[in-house]
Amino acid sequence: MKKFLLFITAGVLISCGGVKKTQEALNSGNYQLAMNKAIKNLRDNKTKKGNQEYVLLLEEAFAKNQQRELEQINFLKKDGNPANLEKIYNSYVSLRNLQNQIKPLLPLPIYDENRNASFQFKDYANAIVNTKEELANYLYDNAVQLSKNAVNKQDYRAAYEDFAYLLKINPGFKDATKRMEEARLQGQDYVKVALYNATEQIIPQRLEDALLDFNTYGINDFWTQYHANPLDNINYDYEMALDFQNIFISPEHVTEKQLVKEKIVKDGFEYVLDKNGNVAKDSLGNDIKVDKLKTVRCDFSRFTQSKTAEIGAKISFTDLKTNQVINSYPLSSGFAFEHVYASHSGDKRALEQDLINLLAVKSVPFPSNEQMVFDAGEDLKLRLKEIVKRHQFN
Repeated sequence: MKKFLLFITAGVLISCGGVKKTQEALNSGNYQLAMNKAIKNLRDNKTKKGNQEYVLLLEEAFAKNQQRELEQINFLKKDGNPANLEKIYNSYVSLRNLQNQIKPLLPLPIYDENRNASFQFKDYANAIVNTKEELANYLYDNAVQLSKNAVNKQDYRAAYEDFAYLLKINPGFKDATKRMEEARLQGQDYVKVALYNATEQIIPQRLEDALLDFNTYGINDFWTQYHANPLDNINYDYEMALDFQNIFISPEHVTEKQLVKEKIVKDGFEYVLDKNGNVAKDSLGNDIKVDKLKTVRCDFSRFTQSKTAEIGAKISFTDLKTNQVINSYPLSSGFAFEHVYASHSGDKRALEQDLINLLAVKSVPFPSNEQMVFDAGEDLKLRLKEIVKRHQFN
């Protein structure tokens, strides 16, 4: 019984808390929030007596919101500034959408007043269509002028955004799709990518291809295109240069570490003799035997093959219009080859298991200098990718 009462009390407190927050939103002029909270609760159970306050709050918030929005629309219309058309259009759409949310809930009875909640719905269809047409023409004319009088790429990008929004609210409007694509092409930054090698080492072709394959970088920058193979018909804005400044490859090293291992091991058995020189017997009459122990020795040689490669490079971005370097970043990476194997002389029973396992490993050919540079370059590519992803041209 106590649990039941606690459950009822908790439900009442939650309900009261929701009503209080809805009332606070209404009192502060946040009518949209108040209506959203009321609609959500009424959608679950509109006839529940505990939801009566939400009906009254929704009725009041709807009326006040509608009045405020229509007054704002009339003010913006009298102002006569076409830049206000988007606000006017969005207000009409918002008013219509709100009505469409409430209609499925009707009727909403108010039990204490013996009536249904009253909502003064209006038909906004013509207003939306007319405003959308005016807005579409304004956006189109504005975007065309932006493109025609553009002095920088930001102007083309602003025109693109206007065309994109225009086509969202009014698909297929005039030649907006074609003009939007033209604005996109004009608003893009084109970057040609170059790789320079000032070292005495040959950079493997496959490493060069991997570094310049921007399709594998996962870079999602709508306004920037990188071209590893520059096109003749494009005026490039920037150059991204990857300069290999030094490549160091160590000689091939083989180091040896010698160990001498000794261990007492079981080496057969021998019979125990009694005082008469005969083989002693246990209580069951079996011959008594003991382990025969022996000290064994093994000379163990551990060999380590090693070779390292280090790459030092720099990535720089140059503004081709001013021929000025706008940013540069150091890059470095390395790769270490190491292989361990072993040999022995003597009795390998003296060795621990991990050393015995090494005896099965044989020496291997050292990787070529080209392979070492390529392996070091794999890490370089990851670092290059991070720089390109975070670099902003403007």
